[in-house]
Amino acid sequence: MSLDRELKVQKIRDGIVIDHLRAGTALKILEMLGITGKEGFIITVAMNVPSQKLGSKDIIKIEGRYLSPSEVSKIALIAPKATLNVIKDYKVERKERLKLPDEIVGIIRCSNPTCITNHEPQVQSKFVVVSREPLKIKCLYCETVMDQDEIARRLS
Repeated sequence: MSLDRELKVQKIRDGIVIDHLRAGTALKILEMLGITGKEGFIITVAMNVPSQKLGSKDIIKIEGRYLSPSEVSKIALIAPKATLNVIKDYKVERKERLKLPDEIVGIIRCSNPTCITNHEPQVQSKFVVVSREPLKIKCLYCETVMDQDEIARRLS
C-alpha cells in the first residue's frame, strides 16, 4: 500500500482501546460513557473499518480514561463481541473479551411502561439473558423480552 493512502493513528500512552465493536455503535458507546469530547481526553473513533470477522467494525481509543465494571457491562450489552485493551506506558497491559453476564442488574430500564421497576425507585431492574445470538434479555419482574436495539435505547 502506498504511503499516501495510509493513515497512521498515534499510540496512546495510558488508557483504553475498545475494539471489535459492531459497526455503527461507537457513538452510542461514547454517549453511554458520558464522553462528549469536552473532557480533555484524546479520543480516536474509527467507524465502519473493514474487518475479516465482522465485515465492518468500530474502534474507540481513549487516552487517560479507564472503565468501571458497570461501564464494561453496558458496553457488553451494546457490543457483546467487543474486546477491551487496557494500555499502560504504550503497552497492552490487559486484553479481555467482553463477557455478557447471565443476569443484568440495574443498568437497563425495562421497556414495559407498566413494569414495577419503572414506578418504584427502590426496585432495581433485573434481566436474564434469554439468547446471546441474537441478543435477547427478559425482565424478571414483568417478563418483557428486549432485543439488541431496544437494549441500546434503554441503558440507564
